[in-house]
Amino acid sequence: MALRIEDYGLIGDMHTAALIGIDGSIDWLCLPRFDSPACFANLLGTEENGRWRIAPTGDVVATTRRYRPSTLVLQTEFETADGVVRLIDCMALRASNPRIVRIVEGVRGTVPMSVRLKPRFDYGKTAPWILAKDQAVSAGAGPEAVELRADVPITSQDRCLEADFSVNAGERVCFVLTGYLSWEEAPPPIDALDAVAETEAWWRAWSGRSTYKGAWKDEVERSLITLKALTYAPTGGLVAAPTTSLPEFLGGVRNWDYRYCWIRDAALALDALMSAGYVEEATHWRDWVIRAVAGDPEDLQIMYGIAGERRLDEYELGWLAGYEGSAPVRVGNAASGQLQLDVYGELADAIYRARRLGMTAVAAALDPTQSFVLWLERHWREPDDGIWEVRGPRRQFVHSKVMAWVAADRVVKMLQESGYKGAMDELLRMRDDIHEEVCRNGFDAERNTFTQYYGSTQLDAALLLIPQVGFLPATDPRVAGTVEAIQRELVHDGFVMRYIPDKDAADGLPPGEGAFLACSFWLVNDLAMLGRLEEAQALFDRLLSLRNDLGLFAEEYDQAHQRLIGNFPQAFTHLTFIASAMALSEAADARGSPARDR
Repeated sequence: MALRIEDYGLIGDMHTAALIGIDGSIDWLCLPRFDSPACFANLLGTEENGRWRIAPTGDVVATTRRYRPSTLVLQTEFETADGVVRLIDCMALRASNPRIVRIVEGVRGTVPMSVRLKPRFDYGKTAPWILAKDQAVSAGAGPEAVELRADVPITSQDRCLEADFSVNAGERVCFVLTGYLSWEEAPPPIDALDAVAETEAWWRAWSGRSTYKGAWKDEVERSLITLKALTYAPTGGLVAAPTTSLPEFLGGVRNWDYRYCWIRDAALALDALMSAGYVEEATHWRDWVIRAVAGDPEDLQIMYGIAGERRLDEYELGWLAGYEGSAPVRVGNAASGQLQLDVYGELADAIYRARRLGMTAVAAALDPTQSFVLWLERHWREPDDGIWEVRGPRRQFVHSKVMAWVAADRVVKMLQESGYKGAMDELLRMRDDIHEEVCRNGFDAERNTFTQYYGSTQLDAALLLIPQVGFLPATDPRVAGTVEAIQRELVHDGFVMRYIPDKDAADGLPPGEGAFLACSFWLVNDLAMLGRLEEAQALFDRLLSLRNDLGLFAEEYDQAHQRLIGNFPQAFTHLTFIASAMALSEAADARGSPARDR
Protein backbone atom coordinates (compact mmCIF):
# COMPACT_ATOMS: atom_id res chain seq x y z
CA MET A 1 0.00 0.00 0.00
CA ALA A 2 1.35 3.45 -0.94
CA LEU A 3 2.35 5.84 1.79
CA ARG A 4 0.29 8.98 2.17
CA ILE A 5 1.87 12.06 0.63
CA GLU A 6 2.26 13.59 4.08
CA ASP A 7 4.32 10.56 5.12
CA TYR A 8 7.24 11.85 3.06
CA GLY A 9 10.10 14.13 3.98
CA LEU A 10 12.38 16.12 1.71
CA ILE A 11 16.15 16.22 1.41
CA GLY A 12 18.02 18.08 -1.32
CA ASP A 13 21.21 19.77 -2.47
CA MET A 14 19.76 22.68 -4.49
CA HIS A 15 20.22 20.74 -7.72
CA THR A 16 17.73 17.96 -7.09
CA ALA A 17 15.76 16.45 -4.21
CA ALA A 18 14.60 13.13 -2.82
CA LEU A 19 11.42 12.11 -1.00
CA ILE A 20 11.94 9.77 1.96
CA GLY A 21 9.00 7.92 3.47
CA ILE A 22 8.38 7.48 7.16
CA ASP A 23 9.24 3.81 6.55
CA GLY A 24 12.84 4.69 5.60
CA SER A 25 12.33 4.31 1.85
CA ILE A 26 13.56 6.82 -0.72
CA ASP A 27 10.73 6.54 -3.25
CA TRP A 28 11.53 9.47 -5.54
CA LEU A 29 14.86 10.77 -6.79
CA CYS A 30 15.81 12.41 -10.09
CA LEU A 31 19.50 12.64 -11.01
CA PRO A 32 21.33 14.87 -11.57
CA ARG A 33 18.68 17.65 -11.70
CA PHE A 34 15.14 18.21 -10.50
CA ASP A 35 13.84 17.62 -14.03
CA SER A 36 16.05 14.62 -14.87
CA PRO A 37 14.56 11.13 -15.25
CA ALA A 38 13.97 9.45 -11.89
CA CYS A 39 16.12 6.53 -10.78
CA PHE A 40 13.75 5.83 -7.87
CA ALA A 41 10.10 6.04 -9.00
CA ASN A 42 8.31 3.82 -6.48
CA LEU A 43 6.27 6.93 -5.58
CA LEU A 44 4.43 6.65 -8.91
CA GLY A 45 4.62 2.92 -9.46
CA THR A 46 5.85 -0.11 -7.52
CA GLU A 47 9.06 -1.25 -5.90
CA GLU A 48 10.09 -2.57 -9.32
CA ASN A 49 10.29 1.05 -10.49
CA GLY A 50 13.08 1.79 -8.02
CA ARG A 51 13.50 2.60 -4.33
CA TRP A 52 16.09 2.55 -1.54
CA ARG A 53 14.86 1.40 1.84
CA ILE A 54 16.80 1.17 5.09
CA ALA A 55 14.68 -0.09 7.99
CA PRO A 56 14.57 -2.58 10.86
CA THR A 57 13.85 -6.14 9.79
CA GLY A 58 11.45 -6.69 12.67
CA ASP A 59 8.14 -5.03 13.43
CA VAL A 60 8.34 -1.32 14.17
CA VAL A 61 6.44 -0.35 17.31
CA ALA A 62 6.76 3.42 16.89
CA THR A 63 8.35 5.88 14.47
CA THR A 64 9.28 9.50 15.13
CA ARG A 65 11.10 11.90 12.88
CA ARG A 66 12.22 15.49 12.68
CA TYR A 67 14.59 17.79 10.91
CA ARG A 68 17.60 18.78 12.92
CA PRO A 69 16.88 22.39 13.94
CA SER A 70 17.29 24.95 11.17
CA THR A 71 18.55 22.35 8.67
CA LEU A 72 17.47 19.96 5.93
CA VAL A 73 19.08 17.00 7.71
CA LEU A 74 16.34 14.48 8.45
CA GLN A 75 16.46 11.94 11.24
CA THR A 76 13.99 9.13 11.83
CA GLU A 77 13.87 6.91 14.90
CA PHE A 78 12.43 3.41 14.74
CA GLU A 79 11.49 1.62 17.95
CA THR A 80 11.31 -2.17 17.83
CA ALA A 81 11.14 -4.97 20.38
CA ASP A 82 14.94 -5.18 20.12
CA GLY A 83 15.69 -1.52 20.74
CA VAL A 84 15.79 1.88 19.04
CA VAL A 85 17.70 2.86 15.92
CA ARG A 86 18.14 6.27 14.28
CA LEU A 87 18.35 6.85 10.51
CA ILE A 88 20.03 10.11 9.46
CA ASP A 89 19.47 11.28 5.88
CA CYS A 90 20.78 14.21 3.88
CA MET A 91 22.08 15.20 0.48
CA ALA A 92 25.66 16.39 0.78
CA LEU A 93 26.44 19.87 -0.47
CA ARG A 94 27.43 19.35 -4.06
CA ALA A 95 30.93 20.01 -5.32
CA SER A 96 30.30 18.11 -8.53
CA ASN A 97 28.28 14.91 -8.17
CA PRO A 98 25.01 14.33 -6.30
CA ARG A 99 25.42 12.26 -3.12
CA ILE A 100 22.88 10.89 -0.69
CA VAL A 101 24.29 10.12 2.75
CA ARG A 102 22.43 7.71 5.04
CA ILE A 103 23.71 6.80 8.49
CA VAL A 104 22.22 4.12 10.75
CA GLU A 105 22.91 4.91 14.39
CA GLY A 106 22.17 2.58 17.29
CA VAL A 107 20.35 4.27 20.16
CA ARG A 108 19.31 1.40 22.44
CA GLY A 109 19.65 -2.37 22.30
CA THR A 110 20.73 -4.32 19.21
CA VAL A 111 18.49 -3.85 16.19
CA PRO A 112 18.64 -6.07 13.07
CA MET A 113 18.51 -3.90 9.93
CA SER A 114 17.82 -4.45 6.24
CA VAL A 115 18.99 -2.48 3.22
CA ARG A 116 17.30 -2.89 -0.16
CA LEU A 117 18.45 -0.62 -2.98
CA LYS A 118 16.79 -1.14 -6.35
CA PRO A 119 17.90 1.49 -8.92
CA ARG A 120 15.72 1.74 -12.02
CA PHE A 121 16.65 4.40 -14.53
CA ASP A 122 14.46 6.37 -16.96
CA TYR A 123 11.57 6.80 -14.52
CA GLY A 124 11.66 3.20 -13.32
CA LYS A 125 11.72 1.56 -16.74
CA THR A 126 15.34 0.41 -17.10
CA ALA A 127 17.01 -2.15 -14.83
CA PRO A 128 20.80 -1.58 -14.72
CA TRP A 129 23.82 -3.80 -14.86
CA ILE A 130 25.43 -4.29 -11.43
CA LEU A 131 29.22 -4.26 -10.97
CA ALA A 132 31.14 -4.79 -7.72
CA LYS A 133 34.51 -3.07 -7.55
CA ASP A 134 36.73 -2.82 -4.48
CA GLN A 135 34.62 -1.36 -1.64
CA ALA A 136 31.86 -0.12 -3.92
CA VAL A 137 29.00 -1.47 -5.99
CA SER A 138 27.91 0.41 -9.10
CA ALA A 139 24.75 0.22 -11.18
CA GLY A 140 24.42 1.73 -14.63
CA ALA A 141 22.30 1.83 -17.76
CA GLY A 142 22.76 4.12 -20.73
CA PRO A 143 24.21 7.46 -19.61
CA GLU A 144 23.25 7.05 -15.96
CA ALA A 145 25.10 5.36 -13.14
CA VAL A 146 25.13 5.31 -9.34
CA GLU A 147 27.68 3.95 -6.91
CA LEU A 148 26.95 2.68 -3.41
CA ARG A 149 29.64 2.61 -0.73
CA ALA A 150 28.77 1.04 2.60
CA ASP A 151 30.32 0.02 5.91
CA VAL A 152 28.77 -3.44 5.57
CA PRO A 153 29.04 -6.06 2.79
CA ILE A 154 26.63 -5.52 -0.11
CA THR A 155 25.28 -8.36 -2.22
CA SER A 156 23.46 -8.26 -5.54
CA GLN A 157 20.41 -10.31 -6.42
CA ASP A 158 17.92 -9.73 -9.25
CA ARG A 159 19.57 -6.37 -9.94
CA CYS A 160 18.90 -5.29 -6.37
CA LEU A 161 21.62 -4.32 -3.87
CA GLU A 162 21.06 -5.85 -0.44
CA ALA A 163 22.58 -5.95 3.04
CA ASP A 164 21.50 -7.33 6.40
CA PHE A 165 23.28 -6.33 9.57
CA SER A 166 22.70 -5.44 13.21
CA VAL A 167 23.55 -2.19 14.93
CA ASN A 168 24.32 -1.83 18.64
CA ALA A 169 23.80 1.23 20.80
CA GLY A 170 26.48 3.80 19.97
CA GLU A 171 27.44 2.18 16.66
CA ARG A 172 27.13 3.86 13.25
CA VAL A 173 26.85 2.24 9.83
CA CYS A 174 27.26 4.59 6.87
CA PHE A 175 26.01 4.49 3.28
CA VAL A 176 26.78 6.93 0.47
CA LEU A 177 25.07 6.81 -2.94
CA THR A 178 26.75 8.86 -5.66
CA GLY A 179 25.36 9.68 -9.08
CA TYR A 180 27.67 10.06 -12.09
CA LEU A 181 27.85 9.66 -15.85
CA SER A 182 28.30 6.04 -16.85
CA TRP A 183 31.27 6.71 -19.16
CA GLU A 184 33.20 8.46 -16.39
CA GLU A 185 34.93 7.10 -13.34
CA ALA A 186 32.95 7.41 -10.12
CA PRO A 187 34.26 10.34 -8.08
CA PRO A 188 36.48 9.73 -5.03
CA PRO A 189 34.65 8.60 -1.89
CA ILE A 190 33.70 11.02 0.88
CA ASP A 191 33.49 10.61 4.63
CA ALA A 192 29.80 10.21 5.48
CA LEU A 193 30.04 11.61 9.02
CA ASP A 194 31.95 14.68 7.83
CA ALA A 195 29.42 15.21 5.04
CA VAL A 196 26.52 15.23 7.48
CA ALA A 197 28.33 17.62 9.82
CA GLU A 198 29.23 19.98 6.96
CA THR A 199 25.71 19.88 5.54
CA GLU A 200 24.17 20.55 8.93
CA ALA A 201 26.55 23.45 9.60
CA TRP A 202 25.81 24.98 6.18
CA TRP A 203 22.05 24.90 6.68
CA ARG A 204 22.34 26.33 10.19
CA ALA A 205 24.46 29.19 8.89
CA TRP A 206 21.99 29.84 6.06
CA SER A 207 19.00 29.83 8.42
CA GLY A 208 20.90 32.12 10.77
CA ARG A 209 20.89 34.82 8.10
CA SER A 210 17.11 35.23 8.38
CA THR A 211 15.92 38.61 9.60
CA TYR A 212 12.25 37.61 9.83
CA LYS A 213 10.76 39.14 13.01
CA GLY A 214 7.07 38.32 12.67
CA ALA A 215 4.97 35.66 14.36
CA TRP A 216 5.33 31.94 13.54
CA LYS A 217 9.12 32.32 13.28
CA ASP A 218 9.88 28.57 13.40
CA GLU A 219 7.20 27.72 10.86
CA VAL A 220 8.33 30.48 8.49
CA GLU A 221 11.92 29.29 8.84
CA ARG A 222 10.92 25.77 7.79
CA SER A 223 9.12 27.15 4.73
CA LEU A 224 12.14 29.29 3.81
CA ILE A 225 14.41 26.25 4.08
CA THR A 226 12.01 24.33 1.85
CA LEU A 227 12.05 27.13 -0.74
CA LYS A 228 15.84 27.19 -0.66
CA ALA A 229 15.88 23.42 -1.19
CA LEU A 230 13.62 23.87 -4.25
CA THR A 231 16.01 26.39 -5.80
CA TYR A 232 18.30 25.26 -8.61
CA ALA A 233 21.60 26.74 -7.42
CA PRO A 234 23.35 27.19 -10.79
CA THR A 235 20.64 29.52 -12.14
CA GLY A 236 18.52 30.68 -9.18
CA GLY A 237 15.34 29.14 -10.64
CA LEU A 238 12.71 28.00 -8.13
CA VAL A 239 10.84 24.81 -9.05
CA ALA A 240 7.16 24.61 -8.14
CA ALA A 241 7.73 21.14 -6.64
CA PRO A 242 10.30 18.34 -6.97
CA THR A 243 7.67 15.85 -8.19
CA THR A 244 5.48 15.09 -11.16
CA SER A 245 1.98 13.63 -11.34
CA LEU A 246 1.05 13.48 -7.67
CA PRO A 247 -2.71 13.78 -8.20
CA GLU A 248 -5.01 16.68 -7.46
CA PHE A 249 -7.75 14.07 -7.11
CA LEU A 250 -7.03 10.49 -6.04
CA GLY A 251 -7.58 8.14 -8.95
CA GLY A 252 -8.11 11.05 -11.35
CA VAL A 253 -6.32 12.49 -14.37
CA ARG A 254 -5.30 15.88 -12.93
CA ASN A 255 -1.68 14.83 -12.70
CA TRP A 256 0.89 17.39 -13.84
CA ASP A 257 4.66 17.84 -13.90
CA TYR A 258 5.67 20.64 -11.53
CA ARG A 259 9.46 20.37 -11.78
CA TYR A 260 9.65 23.71 -13.58
CA CYS A 261 9.72 27.42 -12.74
CA TRP A 262 6.53 29.49 -12.91
CA ILE A 263 6.71 33.25 -13.48
CA ARG A 264 3.65 33.46 -11.23
CA ASP A 265 5.76 32.49 -8.21
CA ALA A 266 8.22 35.32 -8.79
CA ALA A 267 6.63 38.23 -6.92
CA LEU A 268 5.69 36.10 -3.91
CA ALA A 269 9.17 34.58 -3.78
CA LEU A 270 10.79 38.00 -3.94
CA ASP A 271 8.61 39.23 -1.08
CA ALA A 272 9.32 36.16 1.06
CA LEU A 273 13.07 36.15 0.49
CA MET A 274 13.61 39.90 0.78
CA SER A 275 11.40 40.16 3.87
CA ALA A 276 13.57 37.53 5.55
CA GLY A 277 16.82 39.18 4.53
CA TYR A 278 17.79 36.79 1.73
CA VAL A 279 18.72 39.48 -0.78
CA GLU A 280 21.19 37.29 -2.67
CA GLU A 281 18.65 34.53 -3.25
CA ALA A 282 15.98 37.02 -4.27
CA THR A 283 18.36 38.70 -6.70
CA HIS A 284 19.30 35.37 -8.28
CA TRP A 285 15.60 34.54 -8.73
CA ARG A 286 14.91 37.98 -10.23
CA ASP A 287 17.84 37.55 -12.60
CA TRP A 288 16.63 34.08 -13.61
CA VAL A 289 13.25 35.58 -14.48
CA ILE A 290 14.81 38.31 -16.61
CA ARG A 291 16.98 35.82 -18.51
CA ALA A 292 14.16 33.33 -19.00
CA VAL A 293 11.70 35.82 -20.51
CA ALA A 294 14.18 37.37 -22.94
CA GLY A 295 12.88 37.49 -26.48
CA ASP A 296 9.72 38.45 -28.29
CA PRO A 297 6.88 39.48 -25.91
CA GLU A 298 4.57 37.25 -27.92
CA ASP A 299 6.63 34.26 -26.82
CA LEU A 300 6.40 34.91 -23.08
CA GLN A 301 5.61 31.65 -21.28
CA ILE A 302 3.98 31.02 -17.92
CA MET A 303 6.76 28.59 -16.98
CA TYR A 304 10.26 27.62 -18.02
CA GLY A 305 12.79 24.92 -17.29
CA ILE A 306 15.14 25.36 -14.36
CA ALA A 307 17.84 26.81 -16.62
CA GLY A 308 15.31 28.83 -18.62
CA GLU A 309 14.46 26.15 -21.17
CA ARG A 310 11.34 26.83 -23.23
CA ARG A 311 10.63 23.37 -24.65
CA LEU A 312 8.68 21.46 -21.98
CA ASP A 313 7.01 18.93 -24.26
CA GLU A 314 4.45 16.83 -22.43
CA TYR A 315 4.26 13.04 -22.74
CA GLU A 316 3.02 10.10 -20.69
CA LEU A 317 4.88 7.26 -18.96
CA GLY A 318 2.59 4.31 -19.59
CA TRP A 319 4.65 1.83 -17.56
CA LEU A 320 3.94 3.71 -14.31
CA ALA A 321 0.55 3.02 -12.72
CA GLY A 322 0.47 6.41 -10.99
CA TYR A 323 0.19 7.31 -7.32
CA GLU A 324 -2.67 5.18 -5.94
CA GLY A 325 -3.72 4.42 -9.52
CA SER A 326 -3.87 8.07 -10.56
CA ALA A 327 -2.93 7.90 -14.22
CA PRO A 328 -1.56 9.07 -16.52
CA VAL A 329 1.90 9.91 -15.21
CA ARG A 330 3.14 12.90 -17.19
CA VAL A 331 6.55 14.38 -17.94
CA GLY A 332 6.74 17.88 -19.35
CA ASN A 333 3.90 20.36 -19.20
CA ALA A 334 1.81 21.39 -22.19
CA ALA A 335 0.50 24.37 -20.24
CA SER A 336 3.84 26.04 -20.99
CA GLY A 337 2.42 26.82 -24.43
CA GLN A 338 -0.81 28.36 -23.17
CA LEU A 339 -1.75 32.01 -23.44
CA GLN A 340 -2.17 33.34 -19.93
CA LEU A 341 -2.42 37.10 -19.93
CA ASP A 342 -1.96 37.29 -16.17
CA VAL A 343 1.71 36.32 -16.48
CA TYR A 344 2.49 39.75 -17.95
CA GLY A 345 1.14 41.33 -14.81
CA GLU A 346 3.05 38.93 -12.58
CA LEU A 347 6.28 39.69 -14.42
CA ALA A 348 5.80 43.46 -14.13
CA ASP A 349 4.76 43.13 -10.49
CA ALA A 350 7.82 41.02 -9.65
CA ILE A 351 10.22 43.54 -11.18
CA TYR A 352 8.38 46.42 -9.55
CA ARG A 353 8.43 44.73 -6.13
CA ALA A 354 12.13 44.00 -6.48
CA ARG A 355 12.78 47.72 -6.95
CA ARG A 356 10.51 48.71 -4.08
CA LEU A 357 12.11 46.15 -1.77
CA GLY A 358 15.48 47.75 -2.33
CA MET A 359 17.02 45.31 -4.78
CA THR A 360 19.62 46.86 -7.03
CA ALA A 361 17.88 47.77 -10.27
CA VAL A 362 19.16 46.42 -13.56
CA ALA A 363 18.61 48.01 -16.94
CA ALA A 364 17.74 44.60 -18.34
CA ALA A 365 14.53 44.59 -16.30
CA LEU A 366 12.58 47.73 -17.20
CA ASP A 367 13.08 47.73 -20.98
CA PRO A 368 11.66 44.25 -21.66
CA THR A 369 8.85 44.91 -19.22
CA GLN A 370 7.87 47.96 -21.24
CA SER A 371 7.93 45.96 -24.47
CA PHE A 372 5.77 43.24 -22.90
CA VAL A 373 3.19 45.81 -21.86
CA LEU A 374 3.19 47.37 -25.32
CA TRP A 375 2.40 43.92 -26.71
CA LEU A 376 -0.28 43.49 -24.06
CA GLU A 377 -1.80 46.81 -25.11
CA ARG A 378 -2.67 45.18 -28.45
CA HIS A 379 -3.83 41.85 -27.04
CA TRP A 380 -5.38 42.30 -23.58
CA ARG A 381 -8.90 42.15 -24.96
CA GLU A 382 -8.36 38.58 -26.24
CA PRO A 383 -9.61 35.51 -24.33
CA ASP A 384 -6.94 33.34 -22.73
CA ASP A 385 -6.46 30.06 -20.83
CA GLY A 386 -6.51 31.61 -17.36
CA ILE A 387 -4.49 31.17 -14.19
CA TRP A 388 -5.54 27.55 -13.64
CA GLU A 389 -4.13 26.29 -16.94
CA VAL A 390 -7.49 24.97 -18.04
CA ARG A 391 -7.62 22.54 -20.94
CA GLY A 392 -10.99 23.82 -22.15
CA PRO A 393 -11.86 26.75 -24.45
CA ARG A 394 -10.32 30.17 -23.91
CA ARG A 395 -12.42 32.65 -21.97
CA GLN A 396 -12.44 36.28 -20.92
CA PHE A 397 -11.13 35.44 -17.46
CA VAL A 398 -11.54 38.27 -14.98
CA HIS A 399 -8.33 37.50 -13.10
CA SER A 400 -6.38 37.64 -16.36
CA LYS A 401 -7.78 41.10 -17.09
CA VAL A 402 -7.03 42.28 -13.57
CA MET A 403 -3.41 41.19 -13.97
CA ALA A 404 -3.22 42.93 -17.35
CA TRP A 405 -4.22 46.05 -15.43
CA VAL A 406 -1.43 45.29 -12.95
CA ALA A 407 1.10 45.13 -15.81
CA ALA A 408 0.11 48.61 -17.03
CA ASP A 409 -0.07 49.99 -13.50
CA ARG A 410 3.36 48.74 -12.45
CA VAL A 411 5.10 49.98 -15.60
CA VAL A 412 3.51 53.40 -15.14
CA LYS A 413 4.77 53.49 -11.55
CA MET A 414 8.26 52.32 -12.49
CA LEU A 415 8.52 55.00 -15.16
CA GLN A 416 7.25 57.68 -12.80
CA GLU A 417 9.60 56.63 -10.01
CA SER A 418 12.50 56.49 -12.47
CA GLY A 419 11.97 60.13 -13.37
CA TYR A 420 10.68 59.38 -16.86
CA LYS A 421 9.50 62.60 -18.54
CA GLY A 422 7.96 61.19 -21.71
CA ALA A 423 4.31 60.74 -22.56
CA MET A 424 2.48 57.81 -21.01
CA ASP A 425 -0.94 58.52 -22.46
CA GLU A 426 -1.34 55.09 -24.07
CA LEU A 427 -0.33 53.23 -20.91
CA LEU A 428 -2.62 55.33 -18.74
CA ARG A 429 -5.49 54.87 -21.19
CA MET A 430 -4.91 51.11 -21.27
CA ARG A 431 -4.92 50.95 -17.49
CA ASP A 432 -8.19 52.89 -17.31
CA ASP A 433 -9.82 50.91 -20.11
CA ILE A 434 -9.06 47.55 -18.49
CA HIS A 435 -10.34 48.72 -15.14
CA GLU A 436 -13.56 50.02 -16.61
CA GLU A 437 -14.19 46.89 -18.69
CA VAL A 438 -13.57 44.49 -15.79
CA CYS A 439 -15.90 46.43 -13.50
CA ARG A 440 -18.56 46.49 -16.22
CA ASN A 441 -18.32 42.97 -17.69
CA GLY A 442 -16.77 40.95 -14.90
CA PHE A 443 -19.03 42.01 -12.04
CA ASP A 444 -22.41 40.48 -11.23
CA ALA A 445 -24.32 43.37 -9.63
CA GLU A 446 -27.26 41.18 -8.64
CA ARG A 447 -25.02 38.85 -6.58
CA ASN A 448 -22.55 41.63 -5.69
CA THR A 449 -19.51 39.64 -6.80
CA PHE A 450 -16.94 39.45 -9.54
CA THR A 451 -17.16 36.26 -11.61
CA GLN A 452 -14.71 33.82 -13.15
CA TYR A 453 -15.11 35.16 -16.67
CA TYR A 454 -17.36 37.63 -18.47
CA GLY A 455 -20.97 36.45 -18.45
CA SER A 456 -20.28 33.52 -16.13
CA THR A 457 -22.08 32.66 -12.92
CA GLN A 458 -19.06 30.66 -11.79
CA LEU A 459 -16.79 32.06 -9.08
CA ASP A 460 -13.02 31.83 -8.95
CA ALA A 461 -10.73 31.97 -5.91
CA ALA A 462 -8.26 34.06 -7.93
CA LEU A 463 -10.72 36.94 -7.51
CA LEU A 464 -9.45 37.15 -3.93
CA LEU A 465 -6.33 38.78 -5.37
CA ILE A 466 -8.24 41.87 -6.52
CA PRO A 467 -7.50 43.90 -3.35
CA GLN A 468 -4.08 42.31 -2.85
CA VAL A 469 -2.77 43.58 -6.20
CA GLY A 470 -4.38 47.00 -5.72
CA PHE A 471 -7.05 46.76 -8.42
CA LEU A 472 -9.66 47.85 -5.84
CA PRO A 473 -9.20 48.73 -2.18
CA ALA A 474 -10.40 46.30 0.46
CA THR A 475 -12.89 48.96 1.57
CA ASP A 476 -14.72 48.76 -1.78
CA PRO A 477 -18.10 47.03 -1.27
CA ARG A 478 -17.51 44.96 -4.40
CA VAL A 479 -14.46 43.42 -2.73
CA ALA A 480 -16.39 42.57 0.42
CA GLY A 481 -19.20 41.15 -1.72
CA THR A 482 -16.77 38.96 -3.66
CA VAL A 483 -15.17 37.66 -0.48
CA GLU A 484 -18.57 36.83 0.98
CA ALA A 485 -19.68 35.10 -2.24
CA ILE A 486 -16.52 32.99 -2.28
CA GLN A 487 -17.03 32.07 1.37
CA ARG A 488 -20.60 31.11 0.56
CA GLU A 489 -20.03 29.18 -2.68
CA LEU A 490 -16.39 28.06 -2.85
CA VAL A 491 -15.61 27.18 0.76
CA HIS A 492 -16.13 23.44 1.28
CA ASP A 493 -15.47 21.91 4.69
CA GLY A 494 -13.64 25.04 5.75
CA PHE A 495 -11.26 25.42 2.77
CA VAL A 496 -11.42 27.41 -0.45
CA MET A 497 -11.79 25.59 -3.77
CA ARG A 498 -10.24 27.19 -6.87
CA TYR A 499 -13.63 26.98 -8.58
CA ILE A 500 -16.27 24.29 -8.85
CA PRO A 501 -14.94 21.80 -11.44
CA ASP A 502 -18.33 20.53 -12.59
CA LYS A 503 -19.53 19.72 -16.10
CA ASP A 504 -20.15 23.40 -16.78
CA ALA A 505 -16.70 24.53 -15.66
CA ALA A 506 -14.16 25.96 -18.07
CA ASP A 507 -11.32 23.54 -17.39
CA GLY A 508 -12.23 20.80 -19.88
CA LEU A 509 -11.40 18.02 -17.41
CA PRO A 510 -13.49 15.50 -15.45
CA PRO A 511 -14.87 16.88 -12.16
CA GLY A 512 -13.06 16.35 -8.89
CA GLU A 513 -10.12 17.92 -7.07
CA GLY A 514 -9.07 18.92 -3.57
CA ALA A 515 -8.85 22.36 -2.02
CA PHE A 516 -5.95 24.33 -3.49
CA LEU A 517 -4.27 25.52 -0.28
CA ALA A 518 -2.94 28.77 -1.69
CA CYS A 519 -6.53 29.92 -2.24
CA SER A 520 -7.33 29.58 1.45
CA PHE A 521 -4.23 31.61 2.32
CA TRP A 522 -5.48 34.28 -0.11
CA LEU A 523 -8.71 34.36 1.87
CA VAL A 524 -6.71 34.80 5.08
CA ASN A 525 -5.08 37.89 3.58
CA ASP A 526 -8.38 39.36 2.37
CA LEU A 527 -10.01 38.84 5.75
CA ALA A 528 -7.08 40.59 7.42
CA MET A 529 -7.36 43.48 4.94
CA LEU A 530 -11.09 43.71 5.71
CA GLY A 531 -10.32 43.99 9.43
CA ARG A 532 -11.79 40.55 10.20
CA LEU A 533 -8.62 39.55 12.01
CA GLU A 534 -10.04 36.89 14.34
CA GLU A 535 -11.67 35.13 11.39
CA ALA A 536 -8.43 35.36 9.41
CA GLN A 537 -6.46 33.96 12.34
CA ALA A 538 -8.84 31.03 12.78
CA LEU A 539 -8.54 30.03 9.12
CA PHE A 540 -4.77 30.46 9.22
CA ASP A 541 -4.52 28.18 12.28
CA ARG A 542 -6.57 25.53 10.53
CA LEU A 543 -4.38 25.72 7.43
CA LEU A 544 -1.25 25.51 9.54
CA SER A 545 -2.54 22.28 11.06
CA LEU A 546 -2.50 20.67 7.59
CA ARG A 547 1.30 20.67 7.38
CA ASN A 548 2.82 17.27 7.92
CA ASP A 549 4.90 16.47 10.99
CA LEU A 550 7.97 17.92 9.26
CA GLY A 551 6.30 21.23 8.43
CA LEU A 552 5.74 20.56 4.73
CA PHE A 553 2.72 21.55 2.62
CA ALA A 554 1.44 19.83 -0.51
CA GLU A 555 -0.49 21.60 -3.25
CA GLU A 556 -3.99 20.61 -2.14
CA TYR A 557 -6.02 19.05 0.66
CA ASP A 558 -8.56 16.28 0.16
CA GLN A 559 -11.38 17.10 2.57
CA ALA A 560 -13.18 13.79 1.99
CA HIS A 561 -10.17 11.66 2.94
CA GLN A 562 -8.54 14.28 5.19
CA ARG A 563 -5.11 14.04 3.60
CA LEU A 564 -2.69 16.05 1.50
CA ILE A 565 -2.74 15.60 -2.28
CA GLY A 566 -0.98 17.13 -5.26
CA ASN A 567 2.71 17.68 -5.91
CA PHE A 568 4.84 17.84 -2.79
CA PRO A 569 6.26 19.87 -1.22
CA GLN A 570 4.65 22.74 -3.08
CA ALA A 571 6.54 26.04 -3.30
CA PHE A 572 3.42 28.11 -4.02
CA THR A 573 1.71 26.88 -0.85
CA HIS A 574 4.77 27.70 1.26
CA LEU A 575 5.01 31.13 -0.39
CA THR A 576 1.37 31.98 0.31
CA PHE A 577 1.77 30.69 3.88
CA ILE A 578 4.68 33.08 4.43
CA ALA A 579 2.67 35.94 2.88
CA SER A 580 -0.24 35.22 5.23
CA ALA A 581 2.04 35.02 8.26
CA MET A 582 3.46 38.43 7.36
CA ALA A 583 0.00 39.88 6.66
CA LEU A 584 -1.38 38.69 9.99
CA SER A 585 1.67 39.94 11.86
CA GLU A 586 1.36 43.37 10.24
CA ALA A 587 -2.40 43.55 10.83
CA ALA A 588 -1.95 42.62 14.49
CA ASP A 589 0.81 45.20 14.91
CA ALA A 590 -1.43 47.85 13.36
CA ARG A 591 -4.16 46.93 15.81
CA GLY A 592 -1.69 47.02 18.67
CA SER A 593 -2.00 43.36 19.65
CA PRO A 594 0.48 40.57 18.85
CA ALA A 595 -0.48 37.85 16.38
CA ARG A 596 -1.28 34.51 18.00
CA ASP A 597 1.45 32.17 16.79
CA ARG A 598 0.61 29.14 18.92
